[in-house]
This record gives sequence, C-alpha cells and structure tokens, in this order.
Amino acid sequence: MAKFTSWHLEIDQILALLKSQKEGLSTSESEARLKLYGPNSLKPPSKGRGITLFLSQFKSPLMLLLIGAALLSLILGGHTDASIILTIVALTGLLGFFQERGALNALEKLLQLVENKVAVLRDGKEVEISVEKIVPGDVIFLRAGDLIPADSVLIDAKHLFVDEAMLTGESFPVEKTTQSSPANTPHLKRENCLCFGTVVASGFGSALVVSTGVDTEYAAIADRIRFRPPETAFEVGVRRFGQFLLQVTLVLVIVIFAVNIYLKKEIIESFLFSLALAVGLTPQLLPAIISVNLSHGARRMARKKVVVKRLPSIENFGQMNILCSDKTGTITIGALKWEGTLGVDGNPSSKGIFYGYLNSKFQAGYTNPLDQALINQTPPQEVDGWKKTDEIPYDFNRKRLSVVFEHQGAETLISKGAFQQVLEVCSQVELPDGTLAPLDSYRSQLKTYFEKRSSDGFRILALAYGLGSSEANLIFLGFIEFFDPIKPNVAQVIADLKRKGVSLKIITGDNPSVAGHVAALLGIHKTDLITGEELSHVSDAALLKVAKEKTIFAQIDPNQKERIILALRKSGSIVGYLGDGINDVSALHSADVGIAVDSGADTAKEAADIVLLEKDLSVLSVGIEEGRKTFINTLKYVYMATSANFGNMFSMAGVSLFLNFLPLLPKQVLLTNFFSDLPEMALATDTVDSETLGKPVRWDLPLIRRFMIVFGLLNSMADYLTFGVLLFWFKADPILFRSGWFVENVVSAALVVLAIRTRKVFYRSKPSKLLIASVALVTIGILFIPFTSAAQLFGFAPIPLAFYAPLFAIIMIYLLSVEIAKYFFFRNKITKMV
Repeated sequence: MAKFTSWHLEIDQILALLKSQKEGLSTSESEARLKLYGPNSLKPPSKGRGITLFLSQFKSPLMLLLIGAALLSLILGGHTDASIILTIVALTGLLGFFQERGALNALEKLLQLVENKVAVLRDGKEVEISVEKIVPGDVIFLRAGDLIPADSVLIDAKHLFVDEAMLTGESFPVEKTTQSSPANTPHLKRENCLCFGTVVASGFGSALVVSTGVDTEYAAIADRIRFRPPETAFEVGVRRFGQFLLQVTLVLVIVIFAVNIYLKKEIIESFLFSLALAVGLTPQLLPAIISVNLSHGARRMARKKVVVKRLPSIENFGQMNILCSDKTGTITIGALKWEGTLGVDGNPSSKGIFYGYLNSKFQAGYTNPLDQALINQTPPQEVDGWKKTDEIPYDFNRKRLSVVFEHQGAETLISKGAFQQVLEVCSQVELPDGTLAPLDSYRSQLKTYFEKRSSDGFRILALAYGLGSSEANLIFLGFIEFFDPIKPNVAQVIADLKRKGVSLKIITGDNPSVAGHVAALLGIHKTDLITGEELSHVSDAALLKVAKEKTIFAQIDPNQKERIILALRKSGSIVGYLGDGINDVSALHSADVGIAVDSGADTAKEAADIVLLEKDLSVLSVGIEEGRKTFINTLKYVYMATSANFGNMFSMAGVSLFLNFLPLLPKQVLLTNFFSDLPEMALATDTVDSETLGKPVRWDLPLIRRFMIVFGLLNSMADYLTFGVLLFWFKADPILFRSGWFVENVVSAALVVLAIRTRKVFYRSKPSKLLIASVALVTIGILFIPFTSAAQLFGFAPIPLAFYAPLFAIIMIYLLSVEIAKYFFFRNKITKMV
C-alpha cells in the first residue's frame, strides 16, 4: 500500500477514499484486505527465515575463515579432506539451526498467549480482534491505556490525550481532536492524527485506520534509526565473554601456527589445523545452546503461568536481586470490595451511593477494579432519568474522574478521585440533612477521618458534585471506602523471595497511611517508608542510597517510579518491575526485567519482557527459579566447553613441539569438536542442584578464566598421559596416535560433563535422562568408530584392544582429579561456580 497522504481531508472524504464507512467493514471485506495488505505488524514475513537462520550459523569470522581455507585446499587438490571438513562444518551448522528454529517456534506459540486485542466495528458490531488483523478502513475504539494499533484519523473524541513521547520525545500528552489540518501540516502536528505505537493517556474516542504495519509513520522512523532494544545484563555478559575468548584464541592460534611453520610442516595443512583449533576453542554452538536453554526455560515457565516475550530476559530473571512491585493484586488480593459510601459525618449516604454508582457506570475511560466494585452494587434509585452529556476523564495529574449528566433540565457534574485532588476543587460540603456549609469549617475534620480510615487499611476515594459542567466550586459529598486485604500467603512468598536473594520493594500510588498499614502487616518498620513528596526533595546522587534503604514508596507518580528503578540499577542491582497499568510503562521500560500481567493494560504488556497469566508473587517466585535454572544450564556449557577446549589447545600446542607430524588432522579436530558438543547440547534439559538456586546468578569472567585454566590443565594432563602411552608403550605411528587420542579425547569430554555439571560429587546429583542417554551414546559409539568402514575416510585405523585398559585408567584418573579439584576449588572459596 502506498503511503497515505490525504490527512487534510474531512473524515467523510477519507472514508470514501478508503471505501469504508463509520459503521466499519464487513468480515468478508476485512479478510480480503488482510490478504491484500498483510498483517498489521512491523516484523518481516516469516517465510525465508529458514535459510537466513541456517546461514547465520556460519557468520563467525573463524567459521568463514575455515570454510575459505577448506575451499582453497579443494582447489589445490585436497578434495577428500576439504570435503570432509565442509561436511562437518555443515553438520555443525545444521545442529545449531534445528535447535534455534525449535526455540523460535516455541517462542511464537508462547507469544500468542498474550496477544494484544483492539475493539473494532465489524458488520456494524463492536468486537475484539488481534491487533495484527487490523486493516485500512477499520473503525476502532480507543480508551485510556490503549496502544494505538495503526495510523488513524479521529472520527470522534472526548477529552482524548495521547502520549507521543516515543515518536516526538515530548513528555506531556497531547490533546487530539477531530479538527483537520492544512495539507502542509507536519504529520505529528496534526490534531486529528493518531500514530501507531503511541498511547492513549486519558479520554476515549473512535478512529478510522488509514495505514498499517510497515506503512505506518513509526515503521518509517524505526527503519531510519534501525532501533534495537538495549542489551540485557545477560547479553552484556555474553558479549564480554566472546571478547575474552577471541583474545585467548588469537594468541594460541598464532603461536601454534608459528611453531608448525618453524618445524617445517606443510603450510596449508598447518593453517587449516590452526583454524580448526580456533573453531575448537570457540564454543560456536553457544548461540544455539543459549537459544535452546532459553526456549526450554520459556516452555517450563509457561506451564507455570509465566509467558516470556523476550527470551534473554529469562537470564535476567536469574540475575535479578531486587523486585519492585505495586501493592494491589500482588501484596493484596486485588479484588477490591466496596465497604460503603459515607457522608461527611461518617454515616452511610444514599445520595453518595447513587452518585458514586452513576459516575462509575457511565464513565467510558480506563476500566478499573474500583469502578467495577461500585457498579456491582444495586443503585438505591432508578437511573433512567439521568443522561450523560460529557466526561472529563481521569489522568495522573488531576487524579479525579468527572461525568456530566442532564437531569430534569439541569446539568450536574459528579466527580470522584483522590481525597486531596477532589478537596482542592470544592468550596462547600453537604451535611446529612442536605444543607450546605463552607468547606473550611470541616476541612480538618475530613482530613482526620480520611487519615484514620486509611491507616486502618481502607482505600478511600472522595466524592463531590456541582451544578454545571465545570470542575470548580464543587460540593464535597463524602467518602467511598474499599477494602483489599493482603493475600494469606504473601508474607511466606516474600520470605521465600528473600531466601532466594531477591529483595521486594513496594512502589504504590496509595497514600502513606494505607501503605503504612500494609507495611505493618508484613512486619516492615515505618522508617522503611518514603513518600513521593519526600522523594521529590532527594537529589539523584542521594537517591542511590535512599532507594536501596527504603522498602515501601507511597504516593509515587509514574516519573518517580522510573527514577527509583534507574537509581537501583545505577547502584549495581539487577532490577525487575511488576506493573499492569498505563502509569507503569516508563518503569517497565527502565527495569532490567519488565513484568506485566495478562489482565493489565495493553501498553503495559507491550512494554514488558515477561507476562504473568496470574498476578501473584508466588507465580513470579517460581519464574525466578526457572530463570536461574536456565542461566545455570547455560553456564554449565560455558564451563564445559571453555575448559575442555582450552585443555585441547594446550595439549596440541605442547605436543606439536615434539612430533614431526600434526597430532590431529584438521578434519579430525572438527570431528572431535562435533562429537564433544553432542552431550553438551543436552545440558538444556538438565536438572539443577537446589542449593545453586538460593541466590541470583551472575556472569563472572574472572571465575570463568580460572575455571578454564584449572580444569583445562586437568584435561590436558589426561591428554599427555595418553600421548605417553601411545608413543612409549605402543610406539604409535601418526595414524594410531591420532586414532587413540581421538577416542580418549571424546570419551573423556563426554564423561566429564557428568562431573562438571555439578559442584557436588557427580553421583550425588542426578542428571536429566536425555543427558545420560547422550553421554552413553557418544561414549559407546566413539569406542567403535576406529573399527568401522568410515574410519579410513577420516584417517583413523583400528586400535589395539590392549590400549583400552590404560585408556580406562587414564579416564578414571582424570575424573577423580576433577572431583578432587572441584572440592578444593569451592572449599577454598577461590570462587563459586554459579
């Protein structure tokens, strides 16, 4: 579809241009347009992803160099070896490809569980459909908290304010009207234009969709800036780990190549050998291993009602040490119960009950539990004579919602909201007998009552009314009281989080008295509470200390939520934020892990990395544990691959000095690496020792370096024992030497996985069935390879059966050494493995 340019036309003209009408499209017409324009998404079509994903397995510089060198060898006549090398490289790529494709397919299925919906007119009826099924010509309905699903022109609007910060950088919402603008008006300056990706801050309206997907203004901006989400803490760790390995690899490869040239070995073969070693040292399956681990973790979490939208955020779950959360629905039950509507004397008020019901029943903004609780009450009188004529929607500055009615020829405005914000627009109070009195005479009494009931744990709204349609000189009518008890198991869940090394901080918009009541029930001292007013006087530098010390933040506005999150992150913490409203979006974006609830606002779900199908801290606690399992299994591969590959490099570098032939041919190096990776791929399904889940997991490059050296040298020790047996006992020629070392190398690498996967003695930690099966399969299979017909193709020959006795002894010595090294490695607190 060509870019829409007719914004300046009147709405009837645009409807005609798009061959639509204010009653919307028919189902058949919308389906035809969906086929024509494609889904309303910025993602490229999924077809073609297969070949792209496959080719991405070979994008590392080392793999490309190896392929290039193999092709050069092919040209120079080394057809067999070059073909075998290219085949092994292709098989390695296929292994990674199938694992990653499975991970991506699993993620797509999970994302369907948290699909965003939009209200649209189809066949003249309002229905909810997936945002991706929106087409040009659709008529959509919007209200506070909704994400604008496509570029649209307003048909109708009531006090509609839109947050366009993601496109313009403006921090304040912009009012939108149906007024058209001249043709030369910039796109984002048009009052009647709504852009995909922006957010309805307050009000409501209907709009005509004119552009979807890649034809939207947001798509053009995203394409120009090539936006990528910021790196997660885990991704930063992976990048730094890759840089470290690259440095080690370059040094060792240059040394080994130089030594082989000095010893006058064939140049092309020495170059291929060096490159094969480089590929061997580099855990090139790490991206696939990470994807597989993450997809396994995502599936496990989904079974426990935690849906992952962005896979790397699982690893951040494992690292998270501070969780910030709202109070309602997490600490409390979240099912607000209406306790009563009271007059200024603290007694029930039938007029207050009726006015509160009218306000909630007819407001058309963002639906919330408070309004629902009021609507569920039976009104004390008929509402037929009351006709809504206008609405001033709730926003986070005014903190009140007003609805204007016409009744018996007169206009009445009914307003409810936060006590202080309603009180500031009142000038009188209505007494129980219906008479009016100056507000100032009762101000202190009202404030005392409000603070007393709040400190008892009640959520209090103020109610007022006035003649006319203005929020000025209103009459204070009374209080609406709600109660939301804390969840029975919440103290236990918080204690469980604390045992896991995760501190909970409660950030709420409620007043300090209500927050203080909850704190007392949870055993939190009142000195651990700070209000938004107090926070506004704290400098950014001081906030680094205050944010860590305080536990409850009360009467906090959306900007302050973001400020608290950023301060905690700057202090070195990995921070998660749990929120479900439009006022949580900035905090969700700012956190290391943004967590929303499926029942929350679309904007919150869009901003989040993880979506809970239940708003429950116990569900989140389980999710944290799964995140740690995923991270730990990823680290198992890192420890295993780096120590084994470093040991191989050290062995080959040393033995090259004494041999007049290459210890392994390039194709044999790659085959060794391929078979060694097979058991390690199964680590994604491995069980995790419970004691390693007790605190957040972090990347630790110094630890990885020490582990690589200590256990790599043990691996090399086994290699040198094998060299001695082969050279001095069996007087091995090059073929027997390579065959014997190949068998020892792969078998020891497979078996040691069972030891290195746990800090316990290996038989005290039960591995997964798939890991056991893969280790057994590789171990048994490798022992027989030298005796197969394929052995000659790879340059191997049958091994004397007498070799298997010393081979068994060497492997036992190696595994015993690993167990002893683990004991001292952890006992002396050189560091911790996870």
